[in-house]
Amino acid sequence: MTPSLVIGAALLALFLGAGLLSLVWTPYDPGEIDVANRLAPMGSSGHLLGTDGLGRDVLSMIMAGARNSLVVAGIATVAAIVPGTVFGLLIAGSHRTLRSLFSRITDIGIALPGLLLALVLATAIGPGNTTSIVAIITWFVPVATRVTIGPARQVLALDFVEAALAYGRSKHFVLFRHVLPNIGPLVLAQTSVMFASAVLLEAALSYLGVGAQPPAVSWGRMLNEAQSFLGVSESLIILPGVAIATAVLGFNFLSDGLRSLLDPHVQTKAVTA
Repeated sequence: MTPSLVIGAALLALFLGAGLLSLVWTPYDPGEIDVANRLAPMGSSGHLLGTDGLGRDVLSMIMAGARNSLVVAGIATVAAIVPGTVFGLLIAGSHRTLRSLFSRITDIGIALPGLLLALVLATAIGPGNTTSIVAIITWFVPVATRVTIGPARQVLALDFVEAALAYGRSKHFVLFRHVLPNIGPLVLAQTSVMFASAVLLEAALSYLGVGAQPPAVSWGRMLNEAQSFLGVSESLIILPGVAIATAVLGFNFLSDGLRSLLDPHVQTKAVTA
């Protein structure tokens, strides 16, 4: 087990633990306003991490924000990685002309800025978590497709795949029975990277006001609302920022650890070095 995998798992345990625990318990109601205790410092008035400008408990909001990020990033990542991988496999096994055409289409999709796309969607369907999910999926599907095409082509060129085709197996059978398992470590590592990016994008979209809307709690909204209290309570900005960094770093470390653990090419390089 690599250090990256251990560190990633530990950081993600904090993120997932906070999000899952918030489903059944938080110290206070994340939306409960207590004007008498507004801007309470950390550790005072029974609030471990203090309160915000409306007197809401910051720890409860951090936990609820983890839940929101987990839901949005989880739905968007799964809904993007599955069709993206399938499209990538089908494109890799298609005729050269079609492969070149669809590869260019995916390149155009990747070039679309996710934040700009989300702003357009917010105008069309209104702000909210649905907007964030749709924007992230739309941006991630071409990425997952493009990442899958190259490795899938490499596996298709191997002898055992050619033997399966010569034996009479259909191209689709070979793609999903032989190619997909061999690029599985890459797909798993890419899923972790996309989850990290989705958490970051969700926070950015909420910060801009097109993501989670009240009474839902988001780390991005917490950062936006904390701007008014710069110089008064810096912890209101630091704490959600640390939460975002913890989740993103956790998934990135996990991706590196999974590649080292599951990818035989990485293992071979490590042994040779």
